[in-house]
Amino acid sequence: MLANLLDLIAGRSTRRYDYETGFVRSVRVRARRPRNRKVEIIIAVCWILIAVKTVFVFWACRRYRIPFSPLWVVVPTIVFAALCTGIYVFRRR
Repeated sequence: MLANLLDLIAGRSTRRYDYETGFVRSVRVRARRPRNRKVEIIIAVCWILIAVKTVFVFWACRRYRIPFSPLWVVVPTIVFAALCTGIYVFRRR
């Protein structure tokens, strides 16, 4: 490791040795699994339900004069839903 660092600092080309790459037998690249259409529909339905819940919570807080902000209910819901959606969309496998 130190020799490679010294080669890098000195500007010399890095040398490849057979013993460094000899253990690699094969490399397989797997294609990503296609997205599951049913899961995407469930996520879309859940986002619609979250929108309905948001409207209902804001309406109920104004109608019944509830002594706290509706954002205490809405913001965590949206944050966790966005987290779950992001995990599904940006998954690696």
